[in-house]
Amino acid sequence: MKNYNPEQTLCEVRREFGEHGGVTPSISRSSTFTVMEPGIMPEIFDGIRGPDKGGCFLYSRHFNPTVDILSRYLSAMEGSEAAVCTASGMSAISCTLLQLCNHGDHIVSSNTIYGGTHALLEELFPQMGITTTFVDPTDTAAFEASITAKTRVIYTEAVGNPTLKVADIPALSKLANKHSIKLVVDNTFTPMVISPIQLGADIVVHSMTKFINGASDLIAGAICAEKDFIYKLMDLHTGRVMLLGPTLDPRVAFDIIQRIPHLAIRMREHSLRAMAIAGHLEKIGAPVTYPGLTSHPQHKLLKSLINKSYGYGGILIIDCKTKSKAEELMSILQNKERFGYIAVSLGYYDTLISCSGSSTSSEIPPEDQLKMGLSPGLLRLAIGFTGSLAARLEQIERAVKAVGLNPN
Repeated sequence: MKNYNPEQTLCEVRREFGEHGGVTPSISRSSTFTVMEPGIMPEIFDGIRGPDKGGCFLYSRHFNPTVDILSRYLSAMEGSEAAVCTASGMSAISCTLLQLCNHGDHIVSSNTIYGGTHALLEELFPQMGITTTFVDPTDTAAFEASITAKTRVIYTEAVGNPTLKVADIPALSKLANKHSIKLVVDNTFTPMVISPIQLGADIVVHSMTKFINGASDLIAGAICAEKDFIYKLMDLHTGRVMLLGPTLDPRVAFDIIQRIPHLAIRMREHSLRAMAIAGHLEKIGAPVTYPGLTSHPQHKLLKSLINKSYGYGGILIIDCKTKSKAEELMSILQNKERFGYIAVSLGYYDTLISCSGSSTSSEIPPEDQLKMGLSPGLLRLAIGFTGSLAARLEQIERAVKAVGLNPN
């Protein structure tokens, strides 16, 4: 869908007020909820009543009023019919795929994904009889060639972690529809920037720990999809979210609710800073990759996918080739230049820097890392927005020059 505006859809969603008229919603910490008449409780268990069917709540592992508000906001942002929040990004991914797949089923996945997701698909799911074929996310033909009669899901990240390869979501959507399977897209790197459901994805998952929250102080996940799928996830008898129990604490949900209104502002600034820093690094000849640069192999594709005014995301990579060179650069950036912190995760207001091959992608075997284009010295920089941009450009230029990464 062209010209999708996630800010506007968020503005149009019903605002929730506190129970005493507060401008912020109340935090409902109750684990269980009363019913006014005995006959109502069996109807809740039978699915006749619920939060959107008479306003009935049962138990906070099932539905919680505060968490439901956040779910509604996320659904509005992504343009999905409904959403459910979970205790982590990995629980959102796990529950989604386990709801879609049974023993004997097959997944075709991008090979450029978060290390924890790779371990889930490569190591844990085969123990449950679910197998996965990994392919280059930029090669749509490879996805189709890997589909079998047992394939139930195409899985990809919108922008791959950490190599920043871009998936052609509309093309993958057509492929999924052709074979009557589901397209699941992890949009953790690009909330607001990309709206996968508007491009044809069936289900979108998020680690809300990252950009959506923005303060690196909590863990949370989300699943956005059609109502029917969300209801299946919460079914009392077979729902994977309901039965596996990755319940989001309402206090955590409240904190994220308070940060959703300025997510768009933050994403613009993350993108602006990342673009400026990547452009400067490219100018001085440093080995930088950023999808906002015209030199990026999928720049034109991403330009056709993004929502206007949010930029190209807040992540860039510098390929130092060797782990020792990467560690030298990280040390200078943190301990001498004070450019950022050596830490995993992303979406924080300060820059976070990690060597992916030995950290967030370490679950992926070295030979598979090479296949996906991940060198031992690849640094992932999640660009923050603190400090003067001019000073940040000077800091990173001095750092890359100090380790000899700029031929210019």
